[in-house]
Amino acid sequence: MLKLPGLIDPHVHLREPGATHKEDFDSGTSAALAGGITTVLAMPNTKPPIFDADTLDLALTTAKQKARCDYGQYLGAGPDNSNWQRNASASARSAGLKMYLDSTFGELRLDDMTLWQPHFENWPKSMPIVAHSESRSMAAAILFAAMHDRPVHIAHISLKEEVLLIKAAKERGIKVTCEVCPHHLFLSKEDIPAISHGHPGRGEVRPRLATPQDVDSLWKNLDVIDCFATDHAPHTIEEKDSENPPPGFPGLETILPLLLTAVSESRLTIPDLIAKMYTNPKRIFNLPDQPETWVEVDENETYEIKAAEQFTRCNWTPFEGWKVKGRVRKVVLRGRTAFEDGTVQVEAGYGQNVRG
Repeated sequence: MLKLPGLIDPHVHLREPGATHKEDFDSGTSAALAGGITTVLAMPNTKPPIFDADTLDLALTTAKQKARCDYGQYLGAGPDNSNWQRNASASARSAGLKMYLDSTFGELRLDDMTLWQPHFENWPKSMPIVAHSESRSMAAAILFAAMHDRPVHIAHISLKEEVLLIKAAKERGIKVTCEVCPHHLFLSKEDIPAISHGHPGRGEVRPRLATPQDVDSLWKNLDVIDCFATDHAPHTIEEKDSENPPPGFPGLETILPLLLTAVSESRLTIPDLIAKMYTNPKRIFNLPDQPETWVEVDENETYEIKAAEQFTRCNWTPFEGWKVKGRVRKVVLRGRTAFEDGTVQVEAGYGQNVRG
């Protein structure tokens, strides 16, 4: 039996408030525990979005009642909420600031770079900034990090040019870190027909699935990548199969078996996995210790991934039918057995806010 620390996912969408038919703090944190993850950091692009003290209170109050693993809640950067000195209490209670530097909507829409500047100037340097940025906007985010001498974390990189740019920035001492998602490591755009089952919307994700050459470059540059993160983005199968399918894949329950399978194939090591799912995210996001917390995995068990056996509410996975090696058997969180042999054993509300 393999023993791991409680794993951390710094990039999840729990869909609460506003879209709890897809997921909520209860179902999403149950899925996290089933995946060996004891801390999740929730994204702010909900309905309403989380962008000030009032909406942060709304999310944290709900999480306190429902979450079964530990959690943090990001604030979202928008065109009108950059006076973070005035909102210091909100920033201190958040997981960090999420900046959507490519297309988004509503209160979190940043149409041009002049709107980025005050966030980089005013957000506390002790708190992380996470950027959804792709290619050119990512290069601009790294430039802003260098200009303001402050760390920036790049979400879900997917392209060869992105990982090589981050490598070059790190070599020059720029304070940049990054994450990669399992779907960008294990799938390319050539896999879309196989995962779509005649419904092209099931292949929709942002950033889009890239070329096999991009996937190879991510694997070849794993030393540049600081974290593995799911970007768990659940939508119902009906929504994915509709005429306007929303982008996103669920991932909380599949990340660990996929990576453990890569370990069994000598593509990855257990120390790499622990660094990128525990040590590095704990440091980058300044997360507290979880005493008496660990995950027990039967690293030799092989089985097929099946959405019907998962806790996520969305009821589908792009990895349906994949044969993997490594099953989570037990999760102990702060001295209590939180998950064992397919059953969540802690009550809603057991999870704690990582910012107190």
